[in-house]
Amino acid sequence: MAPTQSKLGSYALGVLAHLLLLLAWYLFVRLGDVPTYVMPSPADTFAALMVQDYGWWSNTLVTATEIFGGYALALVVGVLLALLFTWSRPLEALMLPLLVTLNMIPKVALGPLIIVWFKYGVLPNSMMAFAIAVFPILLTTARGLRAVEPELLDLVRSLRGSRWQLFTKIQLPGALPYVFAGMKVGAILAVAGAIVGEFLGSDRGLGYLMLQVQVTLDTPAMFMAVILITLLGMLLYGLVILLEHLFIPKDARVS
Repeated sequence: MAPTQSKLGSYALGVLAHLLLLLAWYLFVRLGDVPTYVMPSPADTFAALMVQDYGWWSNTLVTATEIFGGYALALVVGVLLALLFTWSRPLEALMLPLLVTLNMIPKVALGPLIIVWFKYGVLPNSMMAFAIAVFPILLTTARGLRAVEPELLDLVRSLRGSRWQLFTKIQLPGALPYVFAGMKVGAILAVAGAIVGEFLGSDRGLGYLMLQVQVTLDTPAMFMAVILITLLGMLLYGLVILLEHLFIPKDARVS
């Protein structure tokens, strides 16, 4: 009972923190007599959802597709590369320095090239989300796969277990805490990558919408777009947390 009450208390404090932020926002605008074009009130911000011309639903769906699509690709590629690196040290020695170098390239600089290669649309923005999110997933997964006790690996090999059995029965279960740690970081970065892609070149999505309403100084709509982007990020991060709670005991999780 005590752990459950403690968890509920933590959730309640989290909700309270958000409510206090909302209250502080309202008081700052009203008591400070801040113009709407500088900072709208919460009511003005949510009223922007009623503007049908902005296509909130379709633009949110586009951005969600870019975020979740790029993130899913980063997860698959990151885990597979980490697995290959643990199977072949020469391959790791060959590829990892190159991947580190590529990761050092500012993703904003890659944006125009991705647009040239893939044109405008969901695909290039998903590729931006993938490019930013894949590296932390790769590194933490590789670390987790190597953290498995060598004695267990030797035991499976002595029983003539295949590499796939070694991965699914020993390495993956032991590496899951590290995989989820990388997934949390990747979830945050995937959101940033998709929005950067929309800023650089797009004709749909919440980032694109923010650039459009900026011209008319529709600050409530810009605030609303930021809130929707944040909610998408929270949804993705929440799904990762939920899966972590389902598959990993609390005492085995990596912070």
